[in-house]
Amino acid sequence: MAKGPIDPNAAKALNEMKYEIAHELGIIDDMEKNRKTFNSGSNVLFAGHVGGQMTRRLIEMAEKELVNKNSQNSVKG
Repeated sequence: MAKGPIDPNAAKALNEMKYEIAHELGIIDDMEKNRKTFNSGSNVLFAGHVGGQMTRRLIEMAEKELVNKNSQNSVKG
């Protein structure tokens, strides 16, 4: 399995999602302010919250897509 997105457009979309979630969580200002001084220790706080939300949303999107595919196949079959 490849590390990272297969499609370059996916990388852009994931990056946009990351900033959208950070904004919703109210940590976008902290991320922007500390961008130059990030190290692995300070980055963990932001990455944990944002990464967890990204994972939840991606799973939710995949589940919806599977349900839609299954319902379309049921109608066709």
